[in-house]
Amino acid sequence: MTVTGVIQHKGFGTGTWALDAEDGKSYELHKPPSELQKKGLKVEIDGEIRDDVMTIAMIGPVLEVKTFKVL
Repeated sequence: MTVTGVIQHKGFGTGTWALDAEDGKSYELHKPPSELQKKGLKVEIDGEIRDDVMTIAMIGPVLEVKTFKVL
């Protein structure tokens, strides 16, 4: 799936990186590369929803990043 949005750092526990998508959903990023760990960065991410990954933050579906581009 391809999702466009803005990178955010959500303050749950030690914090987690998320994508606030243009469709109104929030996706928790699964092990995002360091280049994506920048609050406010607008990106397009091609990835896969991971139903087999549990998280403490539970802010939305877990999105594993396959590729991305900065917009």
